[in-house]
Amino acid sequence: MKRSVRRLLLLCITVLVSGMLLACAGSPAKKESAMPALDIGEVRVTGHRGHDDLLSAGLGLAGLAGAPAPFADPLEPTAGELRRRAIQASWKGIADLGPLGGYGTVYGGVPDVPGREYQMFARIPGAHAPHRVLLQLPDDFDVRQRCLVVAASSGSRGIYGAIALAGAWGLPRGCAVAYTDKGTGSGYYDYADNSGVALDGRRARRGEAELEFQPAPAPATAGIAIKHMHSGDNPEADWGRHVIQAAQFGLAMLDRAYPQEAPFTPHNTKIIATGLSNGGGAVLQAAGLDHEGFFAGVVALEPNVYVADGGRPMIDYATEAAIWLPCALGSTRFADVPLARAPNGQPPPAWAIRCASLRAQGRLAGNTVPEQAEQAYQYLHRRGWSDDAMATAASTTAFDLWRVITAGYASSYLRRHAWDMPCGFHYAAIAAGGMPGPTDPLARASWWADASGIPPGNGVGLFGGTSVSPDPTLLGSECLRALWTGDDHSSQALHASVAATAVKLPRGDLPLWVLHGASDGLLPTAFSSEPYVAWLRGHGRHPIYWKVPHAQHFDAFLAIPGFGDRHVPLLPYGYLALDRLWAHLYQGAPWPPALATPAARPRGPGPLQAAALDLPH
Repeated sequence: MKRSVRRLLLLCITVLVSGMLLACAGSPAKKESAMPALDIGEVRVTGHRGHDDLLSAGLGLAGLAGAPAPFADPLEPTAGELRRRAIQASWKGIADLGPLGGYGTVYGGVPDVPGREYQMFARIPGAHAPHRVLLQLPDDFDVRQRCLVVAASSGSRGIYGAIALAGAWGLPRGCAVAYTDKGTGSGYYDYADNSGVALDGRRARRGEAELEFQPAPAPATAGIAIKHMHSGDNPEADWGRHVIQAAQFGLAMLDRAYPQEAPFTPHNTKIIATGLSNGGGAVLQAAGLDHEGFFAGVVALEPNVYVADGGRPMIDYATEAAIWLPCALGSTRFADVPLARAPNGQPPPAWAIRCASLRAQGRLAGNTVPEQAEQAYQYLHRRGWSDDAMATAASTTAFDLWRVITAGYASSYLRRHAWDMPCGFHYAAIAAGGMPGPTDPLARASWWADASGIPPGNGVGLFGGTSVSPDPTLLGSECLRALWTGDDHSSQALHASVAATAVKLPRGDLPLWVLHGASDGLLPTAFSSEPYVAWLRGHGRHPIYWKVPHAQHFDAFLAIPGFGDRHVPLLPYGYLALDRLWAHLYQGAPWPPALATPAARPRGPGPLQAAALDLPH
């Protein structure tokens, strides 16, 4: 016993002398920083000047809004051609560039911004797949007024997925802008030829180059693997770390670009984090990891944010919506809502069939479609859905996005491979007649530039999860819903993954602004921003929160005839919030504890007018 005591004492002395802050009596270890040093690997550096700038790749506003930028050889597009198309597709997916939308006249702009790009594959410790990080450094970067904007892609988009927000605001101002795809992106892997996407965006086969996503080997029949859904990493739980690594990458590349001015650190370079949708959720996750003063301020638009205390995760309300909304939107209260009625003025036949299915299951009691639809509406209303959210969600429902989103996210949460997605779903190339078949080589060559990161689209389809019945998609949607409501092993695993995505409390002195459309039908405010803001205020934080009337989730949808008449874009409010943050950080303007939400009104059938936005001067 004496010998063992002596050994223990020697061990304690050794630990103390070595400077480790672990006490022999078992006191808690020092909390590990959420911002460990980033390993810098192969960095691709490119210059972008003349007819190939940072913000629009030389296309300008008219080119961004126009037809897809061409490839000289569609089977072998160059890295530059792919980049140009990726930037164009990202702009079109986020901003309303239509003739009535007002972009470039009422708000926003696409000036020529020459500069350099630095790009790398970064890794979260323990992750299977990398995330892509990119720094855009304008030639007029001001080393005396150091500004680094960091952003995460919206949705499941690729590396340029936040350019319409972060790039459009930061680059013309002389800020460097760092991006991350946050473990999502369009680096699709095709098992048919064992090819993925290299750092420059071009296709490469396994073993030929480091790939954006290289899943486990499988037969050619395994279909198409998507990084967000099949990496095995549950990337959503690490979105905040992805944002932090992108900012660290940006600082490291500024050191390279301006060695005489190095080091660039959060103490001498103001880091502004901003994002939209999933990107908004990512920057809020990052804010919750920052207890060291890393970020100077955060602006989050329509964030996909989950608060464990009072919120609802998207997989919960989206699986609910997939089942109930097709019927609920048949209620007469939605008779004049765009996309909620067929040309004959009646609900789409598939939606009436959904009402009949729920009636046959005993979940509805009405004898007519209007009665059943009203009961489905009342069910969702009791579950927290507002009329505005349901009305706008007619677009999400008409485009079958609920099933698409939940099938992909469930696979991500359960860490499944391409060949064993839950509920029988899988991704494959679309052949003639809409059935699975051989990959179109032209589509595959442009996936990295054109795809949204979550099929279907660009020649890739979502298959499976259906039945031979009048209501074929109900089977898969009910299976996905059961993963959330059930209690078996798969449900428990899914719940654990979702719990890991819950946001943490940001530091008390962080300037934080959350903006959300009151009519958001994809990420309703009642389930996301509102419980988050209430939680912050309950813990002594003072975020600014704007619930913008008549704004919804997809500014790009405002170009749809009839749809844009009822809404206003959200991007101009994000730009204004960033302007106010800039004035606070660089001009000494006070940060307001609160600010009245603008009284926006619908755009109407004509072009957007500034008065409709009611932006404060």
